[in-house]
Formats: sequence, structure tokens, C-alpha cells
Amino acid sequence: MGALSHLRVLDLSRVLAGPWAGQILADLGAEVIKVERPGNGDDTRAWGPPFLKDAYGENTSEAAYYLSANRNKESVTIDFTQPEGQKLVRDLAAKSDILIENFKVGGLAAYGLDYASLKEVNPALIYCSITGFGQTGPYAARAGYDFMIQGLGGLMSLTGRPEGDEGAGPVKVGVALTDILTGLYSTVAILAALAHRERDGGGQHIDMALLDVQVACLANQAMNYLTTGVPPKRLGNAHPNIVPYQDFPTADGDFILTVGNDGQFRKFAQVAGQPQWADDPRFATNKVRVANRAELIPLIRQATVFKTTAEWVSQLERVGVPCGPINDLAQVFADAQVKARGLAIELPHALAGMVPQVASPIRLSKTPVEYRSAPPLLGEHTVRVLQEVLGLMPANVAALKEAGVI
Repeated sequence: MGALSHLRVLDLSRVLAGPWAGQILADLGAEVIKVERPGNGDDTRAWGPPFLKDAYGENTSEAAYYLSANRNKESVTIDFTQPEGQKLVRDLAAKSDILIENFKVGGLAAYGLDYASLKEVNPALIYCSITGFGQTGPYAARAGYDFMIQGLGGLMSLTGRPEGDEGAGPVKVGVALTDILTGLYSTVAILAALAHRERDGGGQHIDMALLDVQVACLANQAMNYLTTGVPPKRLGNAHPNIVPYQDFPTADGDFILTVGNDGQFRKFAQVAGQPQWADDPRFATNKVRVANRAELIPLIRQATVFKTTAEWVSQLERVGVPCGPINDLAQVFADAQVKARGLAIELPHALAGMVPQVASPIRLSKTPVEYRSAPPLLGEHTVRVLQEVLGLMPANVAALKEAGVI
């Protein structure tokens, strides 16, 4: 039994941040019921190509994007713009522990599905709202998407080549990182609310905002600004506080060197055939290396091009200096450590036979993550949930279908 197998989650969210939180809870054993629009479902079902292929190599209806965030869930299609649909969602909320939604602020109130309304039918409900800007403030009514928040929240001002370099300019992160981080923070908040509920029996409302999360995750860069009043600049792959801590060219490509202390720098200098660097007053400590990065980095680049990436990695690992290659995703999933950790898995799928998945990174010794089912087809579990969870008779379910409610 998973750690959260005693819990039921009603997932009204779509796209990524909310579904990511729902998938984490599902992996940990929770029963997660994903409520989707009849006919269309989660927006990301159509966010392809690429689409999952069937046994004949033809595209199925399932986009790879959707498949990334909806494992272990059950899909129920309900049109809650209709009164009968609103009642179904309220009845499901009454029997759930957690609800996740990412509608615009006030968007569910018109249907009687906001926290204030559902608290009346289930005072123990933990209701997590995820929006771009939160439930309060001058931007609260605005829609917010990951790319936009990466720009507004400062991340893109830190990402990209330095000013003056060829190709300089702001660059977004290659995955929707703000959405992912918001999903993670939302999961933490939900688990904290569950811990509190165990003490006093009451639920609560969680107000999560992509902008809040993005600003919070600026971490050391935010503190660099707050302690100096000087906004950090883009440094490409370099680190604002540590040198050398970036990519360097090799004889056959590039590698990443991450020197975390002065002892490691001394070892690197020896392997590089330049032991004098470690005693040079310009480079002997991290503080002076940061101050003199413009002098040191070209010297390192001149040295690294004489060995292959594999040679650098082998020789530096031998003396305990952290480093590594820059892999594409084919190399990632072929990596021996990635394989040993089982990070690529497959699950049975109704349309494709099997569907690939990326395993959860959570490793629990007593209650391990469970992989019970592939991301569901649209409405795949509507009948089961309405009959078994809500106790509706087959005739009632048929009538709802005939009316277009489900």
C-alpha cells in the first residue's frame, strides 16, 4: 500500500502544474480522479506532435505532453456548466480529501465549486488553487503561463549568453520549470495541510501562484540582489558565486566543470598540467577567482581543448573533482546510472500496448511509489467512478450520458 493510499484526490486541473501535483500524489498511492471536459479533455491531450504510436506506427489520440503528467489517474468526463454536472462534482468533492484546480480566480464560484461552497459539503476538504498570480493582488485576474512567468519573474534575465556575446539575450528554460516547481510546492503544501488536518480535523484553502514560486526559486540570485541592490546579469553557463563552475570545450565536444571549493581547484589545476594556478594570488581562493574570472576562464579553455570529454571526466573523477558530459536525451536514457536507477519504465496502454514513462524520483523504503496504470483515455473511468464512488445506478449514468452531462 502506498503512503497515501487512504486518500482520494479530485483533480480539476489541466496542463501541467496541477496535473504534476496530482501525479505525485497518485504515485504515492492516492486515488486520483481527473475531471475533464467531455469531448476535449485536458488541453495537453492535443499538444502534439509527438503523439503516442499504436502497434501499427500510427498516431493515437494521446499527446506525449499529456502522458508526462497523468499517470495513475482515473479520467471522468463531466460538463459542470450544467447543474447536473455541478452536482456530480460536489458529490465527488464530498467524498474526497483533496481537490486541485487551476481555474482563473473566481472561475469556479459561478458553478458553486469554489472553496467556500465545497467547504459547506466537506469541512475536511483540502482545496488547492493554482493560478498565475494568486488569489489577491492587482494581477490576480490575469491568466498566467509558464513562459510568461519565467520572463516576469526574473528567471529569463538570468538565463542566456552574457551581453556582448554572440547570441546574447534572454532565454527560457527548456522545460516548463515554473509549472513543475509550482506542482512540487503545491504537493508540499497539500501534505502540510494533511498533517494539520490530522491534528484538528479541518481542511483549508491553499493559494498557490506561479509568480510566487518563480520568485521564491530565484534562491541565491534573489539574495545576491537583495543584499547588494544590484540585479544579477546573464552569465551563460557560468555561476555568479563560484569559479570555475561552467562548461568548457574539449577535443571532441564540451564538458561541465563544477569546482566547489579551493581543494578541488588545486586538484583540477594539477590534472590540467597547471599546478601554479592554485598558488596564483589571482586564483588561489574562490573569492579572488570570482573577481578575476575574466582572466582565469580563457586560461582554462586553452587547457581543456587538449583532452577529450571522456578523458577529462575519467581523470577528474579519479581525484574527486565534480564534472560531467553534456548529454542529449538519447544519451541520458542510455546512461548506465540512469538505467541502474530504472528511470525509464513502461506501462500497459489500451491504444498502444505499452506507453513509456519517466519514473518517479521518490524512493521510500517502506511505502514505495506504485505504478498502477498508464495515463487514462478521456472518460475511461466515468462509469466506474459514478457507480462505485457515488453509487449511481446504470440507468442514472445512461441518462446523464444521454443529456450530455458526462
